[in-house]
Amino acid sequence: MARPKGSGGEETVNHYGLIRLRLNGSGNLRMTLYSLDKVESDVQSPIVMNSLTNVEPTALANFTQQRAKLQIKTTASGETFQISKIIVYLRPVAKSFPQ
Repeated sequence: MARPKGSGGEETVNHYGLIRLRLNGSGNLRMTLYSLDKVESDVQSPIVMNSLTNVEPTALANFTQQRAKLQIKTTASGETFQISKIIVYLRPVAKSFPQ
């Protein structure tokens, strides 16, 4: 099966630039991008959550890796969140890392 244009293989290096959420909750939401095996990480600024909002918060990222894992959490007792949509904007920047 052919891959869609712009999609790379497993070796493609991507630049993760922006994370947009549809989010409701209370407290501070903390996000971190991790590379494979958590070798590299990029901690995002906390997002202050509201129970009612008409704004989808965005977090700027500057993370370049082959793959990434997004960790989303709260740290204080009583903080809650509900996420109905996550959009991660990324762009392929290289076919692979230099050997």
